[in-house]
Amino acid sequence: MVASLFNRNRSHHSLARAGDLVLWFLAALHVALALSLLLVLTSLSPARAESDSECPGIDLLADLKQKDPGAYGDILREAAETPNGKGIFWKIEKDGLAPSYLLGTMHVTDPRVLKMPQGAPEALAASSTIVVESDEILDDKKAAAAFLLRPDLTMFTDGTSITDRLSPEDATRLKAGLEKRGIPLATVLRMKPWIISSFVALPGCEVARKAKGASFLDKHIAEEAVKAGKPVVGLETFAEQLEAVSSLPVDFHLQALIETLALGDRMNDVVETMIRLYTTGEIGMTMPMLQKVAPGKGGEKDSGYVAFERRIVLDRNKTMAERATPLLEKGGVFIAVGALHLPGKEGLVKLLRARGYSVTAING
Repeated sequence: MVASLFNRNRSHHSLARAGDLVLWFLAALHVALALSLLLVLTSLSPARAESDSECPGIDLLADLKQKDPGAYGDILREAAETPNGKGIFWKIEKDGLAPSYLLGTMHVTDPRVLKMPQGAPEALAASSTIVVESDEILDDKKAAAAFLLRPDLTMFTDGTSITDRLSPEDATRLKAGLEKRGIPLATVLRMKPWIISSFVALPGCEVARKAKGASFLDKHIAEEAVKAGKPVVGLETFAEQLEAVSSLPVDFHLQALIETLALGDRMNDVVETMIRLYTTGEIGMTMPMLQKVAPGKGGEKDSGYVAFERRIVLDRNKTMAERATPLLEKGGVFIAVGALHLPGKEGLVKLLRARGYSVTAING
């Protein structure tokens, strides 16, 4: 009954934006906490995620350039208008302070992403304090505990389940998508849709690498800092990240889950394209690209989409800038956060400049 009512009432415009939402989620939200719980779930199942550590996927932009030059040109123009949209590695300076650095990261374990840009390893070695989005990434058990401590943010507590909110067809798609990652549907029935979306959005090869112990870039940086005896400081807690994403309506997240399932294996292409943009420093092209390849292409952003952008990206940018400032005032800091937090009118680069720092792209 719940599923039929939902399917009847959701608007075409909302569905168009839902495709953008799940891609935003994959691109912008720190997936470390989801990955931590995912490892627990896969370890409980006899089925395993894909064993191949190579992710299949094509460059959607190259394909778009050939098939729709007009749409490709639109992406280039929008990217060119994005402030600070080129470069993932930045130098932060202020008179009287040792230089600090800002590295935009991508929260995946792909070897191409783990290879930091020229100059970044040396800057990391020379820095006295290492800053990441959350220092809880250093402890998978602690990360998973974040879910358990706030069940109201991650689970349905009213006796219902995710399948009560899905059509039979979508429930079947969900079951198949989870099985590819070694997760029985029964283990996630009570979970809210945004968590399940993160599970099925991640390519199976990414899950397989993580299950084998591979670290994504942020965690790798933090681990190396610990080995070197350097302090690692987090700008957020997992609980705060959970609260941010859970503050949005359940129906909005449910739309995202449905669109994630509809994307299917195309998500491999999305991730591959994002990696190629990341490794070339073309961060300003990421969001225009995602909006072009989403399953539905709506017009103006609706209120739910705007709320998502504000809560998950822009508000967090402000928190990061505020909490990073006392650390930057000591000099010698290396900050590593998701690359999509850097560009834009309310991005970290602009926010730090507003606080009196000179922020300059290196190899940008």
